[in-house]
Amino acid sequence: MMDQSSATLFAYLWVSALCLATALRLWLALRHAAHVRKHRDRVPPAFAATISAEAHRRAADYTAARVRLSIADLLTGALLALLFTLGGGLQALYDLAARFFAPAGYLHGLAFFGLVALAGAILDLPFGIYRTFVLEQRFGFNRMTPRLFAADLAKSLLLTLAIGTPLLFAVLWLMQAMGQSWWLYVWLLWIGFSLLSQVIYPLWIAPLFNKFSPLDNPALRARIEALLARCGFRVSGLFVIDGSRRSAHGNAYFTGFGAAKRIVFFDTLLDKLQAEEIEAVLAHELGHFRHHHIVKGMLLMAALSLGLLWLLGQLIHQPWFFQGLGMQAEGTAAALVLFSLVLPAFLFPLTPLFSALSRRNEYEADAFAAANASAGSLVDALVKLYRDNASTLTPDPLYSAFYDSHPPAALRIARLAPRGAH
Repeated sequence: MMDQSSATLFAYLWVSALCLATALRLWLALRHAAHVRKHRDRVPPAFAATISAEAHRRAADYTAARVRLSIADLLTGALLALLFTLGGGLQALYDLAARFFAPAGYLHGLAFFGLVALAGAILDLPFGIYRTFVLEQRFGFNRMTPRLFAADLAKSLLLTLAIGTPLLFAVLWLMQAMGQSWWLYVWLLWIGFSLLSQVIYPLWIAPLFNKFSPLDNPALRARIEALLARCGFRVSGLFVIDGSRRSAHGNAYFTGFGAAKRIVFFDTLLDKLQAEEIEAVLAHELGHFRHHHIVKGMLLMAALSLGLLWLLGQLIHQPWFFQGLGMQAEGTAAALVLFSLVLPAFLFPLTPLFSALSRRNEYEADAFAAANASAGSLVDALVKLYRDNASTLTPDPLYSAFYDSHPPAALRIARLAPRGAH
């Protein structure tokens, strides 16, 4: 009787958390769209000389279209979460897997995970197709062909099976074999896998999707190598990828770990920026390394994941946890699926904290770039990227505080401009 009342209470708690998170996200999205529309026809004074009214209106329309799609995705996701839990969807998939494999066995757990992942992928597919071939196409960003889209999808599926299956098997085995402390061993496995993936991804996985070519611009290469020497950085290579095959958006990033560390430029970025602007963008990325942002982020995620796995270790023995989420079956696989499904709603209040930390890191990286390259060139590069990527210059402040990992354009430029004699 106690378990039943606890299950009912937890069901109410889950529905309340989901509804509150969904309502807050919806309200923020509507605020953001309204704020962007309100400022659609007036370029902010700080950008009036560099961003045309037409480009500003295009960014506003692009933002509004993305918000509309995100709202549809949000409401669909909330409905599906309820159908999967209290609607009995997960229990039905669990029973379907049991028709082929003995319940509570490893193969049954793998099959259950596979069915859940397949259902999620099928439900997400229409949004991915619309985003790529309608929304991005409408605003001139899409370069993806249906054939390439299907090829990427197939490769992603095969990689998920090849890597995810043995990893999930190891997790399920540890949960069964290591007793009450299984969560600590799973955490150690996850940390090891995360570190290993930093080496595996740039060397073997990323090349399956993009062509990586050595940077063949001698002047730019010399400039970048001089910057790396000034800042005391060593990398295994400078590469350009064919990002233009999929999108007109530009980007640059560091990837890898240790000897596999490399710098990667999208070809679209090199086409848009001047050499001194590319140097400034790269200096910003070096700033993240100099301030140990990546390592700090990994340590933070490691601590958070340890706490969450410990929490799951307590919940896995509570019948009300399963019954309150619409499952009569209990066990390791069911607990993992349920926990991963309901966790986002309960963790949503932490979103602005992580966003604020990320924005602080961006300011520190900007300061490093201003000290080791040219603040003026970084400003020029950012303005071009805002314009060419149709990024809004007028986000809703509250929406930005919740979601934006980078500071709003006006605040970021204001900090850099005095440094750059601009």
